[in-house]
Amino acid sequence: MAVKIQPSSSSSSLVFIMSLFLLLLSLIVPSSVLSATLRSDIQALESIIRSVDPSSISPSSYLSTWDFSEDPCEGSGTFLGVMCSFPLENTTSRVIEIDLDDDGYDGFLSDEVGNLTELTVLSLNKNRFRGPVPESVFQLRKLTKLSLAENFFTGDIPAEITRLKELKTIDLSKNSIAGEIPPRISALRSLTHLVLSNNHLDGRIPALNGLWKLQVLELGNNHLYGMLPKLPPSLRTLSLCFNSLAGRISPLHRLKQLVSLDVSQNRFSGTVGHEILTFPEIARINVSFNQFISIEVIKVTGSRLRMLDAEGNHLQGHLPLNLATYENLKDINLRSNMFSGDIPRIYGKRLENSWRSLYLENNYLSGTLPEEFQKITKQIRGNLSNNCLQCPKNVQICQGTQKPKSQCTNAMLGSLE
Repeated sequence: MAVKIQPSSSSSSLVFIMSLFLLLLSLIVPSSVLSATLRSDIQALESIIRSVDPSSISPSSYLSTWDFSEDPCEGSGTFLGVMCSFPLENTTSRVIEIDLDDDGYDGFLSDEVGNLTELTVLSLNKNRFRGPVPESVFQLRKLTKLSLAENFFTGDIPAEITRLKELKTIDLSKNSIAGEIPPRISALRSLTHLVLSNNHLDGRIPALNGLWKLQVLELGNNHLYGMLPKLPPSLRTLSLCFNSLAGRISPLHRLKQLVSLDVSQNRFSGTVGHEILTFPEIARINVSFNQFISIEVIKVTGSRLRMLDAEGNHLQGHLPLNLATYENLKDINLRSNMFSGDIPRIYGKRLENSWRSLYLENNYLSGTLPEEFQKITKQIRGNLSNNCLQCPKNVQICQGTQKPKSQCTNAMLGSLE
């Protein structure tokens, strides 16, 4: 015969007391102890804020909300600039993004940032972080975006950066980073944006054609030299300005997806080929201050080119008549070259209708200014001075003096030799 045992009142009381105790414990024990965020991630965040000068943390900044009495991944209205993963059952949350505001934080980037092993985004743009980028950053294998632009970081770009195979964006622009671009940076096959402009980088640009997804390459304002390397045809923005690069730019003819090209302030020579001016998507071309001797402008239809700047070269011959066929062209700068002969009448018509600016000063242009220029009624920007033109002073872009006619005649004869 089975006997049913009834629970005693004392055991029921014990269960109730234990439940009450656990409830009170959860309310009393600090959240850092019962944290939903991995403890090493919390310690890394603590180290990051300790490495910043407290006086540079304003009350309205993101870092002012980092309150470690709350859990970084669960606090309400705290830890701005930090994003966490949603934990699975019986797992802790992890910090996956740090994207700080541009509040002018002054300090160093803590080496403990390397302990955030799930980090995918590290963005500290427009602050005053200084010193070398910690080596531990280049161990964050899940990083897709590394953006440290407009700070005071120093040191070089270590070869270890090529371990970060998931990187899509690297932006280290406007710092004081020196040394060479790592030769094997093409190993980062996921890269779409590589922005290293305004630093102290030197040496040659390595072959980058392996970066088959790359859309933006900005290397301007450095100390790079040598010839153009192999570049990926996927590029849409290419800026190499203010370096010491030389040779021909014919390797660019393969970059048929370019929208913006800036190779100004280098030592390139030869011809600016018609292939570049007729790329299907090209809108902006700046080849100024180089050593080009000619520019090929063929007749086109449907061009999207809006701006052409070829100032400060050795361009010779007559002004390119076919520029007038570029229906979206707005701004033309051909000043400080060796163009000679008359100004085409069609230039005046384009200024009246669609062109916004035309700079032709400091060439060897001659003859009478076409009457179309005198009919322009809208406000335009431009200059025709320091040529050999008969330029009426009542035409707004005729301000300034002209050269003696003999100088232009001699220049024209010299170009024919």
